[in-house]
Amino acid sequence: MLSEFYNKLKEVAPDLEVKEGELLKNHTTFKIGGPADYFVTPTKIEELSNIIKLCLKEGVPYYILGNGSNLLVSDKGYRGVIIQIYKTFNQVVFEEKDNHFYVTAGSGILLSEFAAKIMEHSLTGFEFASGIPGTLGGAVTMNAGAYGGEMKHCIKEATLLSYDGDICKLNKEQLNLGYRTSIIQEEKYIVVDATFEFTRGNKEEIINKMKDLNRQRKEKQPLEYPSAGSTFKRPEGYFAGKLIMDADLRGYRVGDIMVSEKHCGFVINVGNGTAKDVRTLISDVDRIVYEKFGVHLEPEVRMLGEFD
Repeated sequence: MLSEFYNKLKEVAPDLEVKEGELLKNHTTFKIGGPADYFVTPTKIEELSNIIKLCLKEGVPYYILGNGSNLLVSDKGYRGVIIQIYKTFNQVVFEEKDNHFYVTAGSGILLSEFAAKIMEHSLTGFEFASGIPGTLGGAVTMNAGAYGGEMKHCIKEATLLSYDGDICKLNKEQLNLGYRTSIIQEEKYIVVDATFEFTRGNKEEIINKMKDLNRQRKEKQPLEYPSAGSTFKRPEGYFAGKLIMDADLRGYRVGDIMVSEKHCGFVINVGNGTAKDVRTLISDVDRIVYEKFGVHLEPEVRMLGEFD
């Protein structure tokens, strides 16, 4: 059965390398995750579309993977096809029209790399994202934000693949970007690229702002440990990290998974942590915070694969 599908993948994308049993812990920032049935890295939108259409035709699940941030993969791995677009869909095109500056970038580019390219052109408006881990596609999908900025503040439109592999474009309003949500999630679209609008700024000021924000991030966040980034969504009227700290859960640990002592909003992997341990810790934290303050904490981290 597996070899049959392998052959079909090669038929729709002859130049594609197809890996079987690839460990996903090697492709996530949490350094957690079991094997995928198939792991592919397409380089062209036609390959991506063909793979998706094949998966749908054959009833094989698929998942689009960036650099694996904001993601917890099951210890059992993933039964289906992991389609990684990190580093391949990473082109950047600059355009100026009537003193308006537009930048289109592929969904696989890292936010830090994209921010650096924008800075090199002395454009301002993306400094907030320079230290956010992850790729542009994931950031648009989640409407990622930090330090008062969000993707919705500068995005103009996005090119998407629908769930069945067809291409479409949606403008800023149609994307329906909200707090860590968008129509992309609701309709299971896949971001291919996105276009942003920026204004001309002072290059030195842009560099200094990026340095300052990244300094704050390093001082406040446990970047020295594997994690999936900020673990919980912000409850309305509260801050997740403060609730966890006030519940005396700083340093709370399940196996090698721990609530960061540096920033309680982060769950970190201090050794050989497992997805099961992460789920247990998240459940424990939510229960204890609710018992003490009557507030539930909803995970911001996405879960992939089969969990008990």
